[in-house]
Amino acid sequence: MTAKPSGERDLRLDFFRGLSLWFIFIDHIPFNRMSWLTIRNYGFSDAAEIFVFISGYTAAFVYGRMMREQGFVVAGARILKRAWQLYVAFVFLSVIYIAQIAYVAHNFENPLFAEEMVTMHFLNRPEIVLLEVLRLRFLLANADVLPLYIVLMAAFPAILWLMLRAPTLGLALSIAVWAAAYFGGVNLNLYPTGRGWFFNPFAWQLLFSIGAWCAVAGGDWIRMLRESNFVITLCVIYLIGAFAMQTTTWSPRWLNVLPDWLVIFPLDKSGMSPLRLAHFLALALLTVHFVPQNAKWLNWPIAQPLILCGRHSLEVFCLGVFLAYTAGFILIEYSSAAYMQILVSLGGVSAMVGLAALMSWYKSLGQRPPRIQAA
Repeated sequence: MTAKPSGERDLRLDFFRGLSLWFIFIDHIPFNRMSWLTIRNYGFSDAAEIFVFISGYTAAFVYGRMMREQGFVVAGARILKRAWQLYVAFVFLSVIYIAQIAYVAHNFENPLFAEEMVTMHFLNRPEIVLLEVLRLRFLLANADVLPLYIVLMAAFPAILWLMLRAPTLGLALSIAVWAAAYFGGVNLNLYPTGRGWFFNPFAWQLLFSIGAWCAVAGGDWIRMLRESNFVITLCVIYLIGAFAMQTTTWSPRWLNVLPDWLVIFPLDKSGMSPLRLAHFLALALLTVHFVPQNAKWLNWPIAQPLILCGRHSLEVFCLGVFLAYTAGFILIEYSSAAYMQILVSLGGVSAMVGLAALMSWYKSLGQRPPRIQAA
């Protein structure tokens, strides 16, 4: 994937980031058959890889140009400002999310709603939990992609500086950090369980860094790979094999068909399993191969809701966290019928698109020239 010249937006980035947000929302709704429409059931990777990779790519594209033109200090300050915005959003999200869960658990007398989200600790010791939220040590389920993004952006000034000067070295160091996390178990600890982050930042930084590397130095490599019939064929074969392997998880008895050495599930998502990483990279390369920058369908009306969501990813993600919990509550307390699963899924996606459209409209107000009153 290469950036468009003259600052023109690459609509593919917005489209697929919006698609990843829809998939994340749908996948986070428990007992939701609509999740069969997402990619997680058909290969080794899922929507989280899409989101993290595109975030790294766009961050490098935007701030890389700024660092070249205005220097490390200015660009670094802008990156840290964005990390601070993400941090503030995370704190507000956590507080409101905990309040939502506590209200539901209390009023419907179902402690499972709180226990599943580790919110019983907040109900017992709120002063400690709030402090741990500020320290990024108390992370609620379904919202833990955001703190990962915060940590990656906080470290990004140094990563980008190195990528711009020695991209091969920068990528090699990123691989070394991933190896320490994957093989050595390096991670950050959570309160109160003491377990590591589900999205281990030392592991997932590799995918973020690969995205950044593609933006600042990988154009020639990507062009060479996507034009190689041999490489494209290998990607197709790998994706077909991954799909065949994934189908064995659809029913436990299907696992008996495989020899023991092929029983590889569950793959390590927290540590970014090499099989997951390879699956996503193969999927990304095929996407770049078959979807050019000037693909006409990206300008069709049917693509605009996804593009809008991709352009306002932070707000849409935060709303999706609340909506997924609300949808799960509806399915558990009222009805989990297939029609209700479809309704809550479509209703949530519609709300996310509505918020993105509202944010886009609000942003456009500041770009309109003031009207001049007639004399």
